[in-house]
Amino acid sequence: MTLRIGDHAPDFTLPAGDGKTVSLSELEGKGPIVVFFYPKDDSPGCTIEACSFRDRFDAFVQAGASVVGISSDPPTSHDAFAKKHGLPMTLLSDVGGKVRAAWGVKATLGLLPGRATFVLDKGGIVRHVFVSQLRAGSHVTESLSVVKQLALG
Repeated sequence: MTLRIGDHAPDFTLPAGDGKTVSLSELEGKGPIVVFFYPKDDSPGCTIEACSFRDRFDAFVQAGASVVGISSDPPTSHDAFAKKHGLPMTLLSDVGGKVRAAWGVKATLGLLPGRATFVLDKGGIVRHVFVSQLRAGSHVTESLSVVKQLALG
């Protein structure tokens, strides 16, 4: 089952494209956290979504938010994807899909890894969930609106 509003998001530690690892628990306490799961680096919908986060990244930062993208692609793929499109957010590698499963992000039509965005408060509590495979750009609009509300306190 997908995480719901009010749930505490399960912690994770995953490798990033730059060779470092990132844990959700390291981000908690600093401000809102946006975690978006996407199917595949450099695919058309995922590129639209990632570039939409890139284009609004400064607004997320101004609101004190961290933005993290997760897919099953290896760190080297994330690194190339980020460099190609100038992506400033952290991209994490969930090879095997354990974090995706723990967060309840379901495959679309049983085939394509799901696309879901979660907005967490600084304590790691889910405050918003948006799931849509086709409306890739809406993930950014929806999450930024919630992040701004959380920033206002």
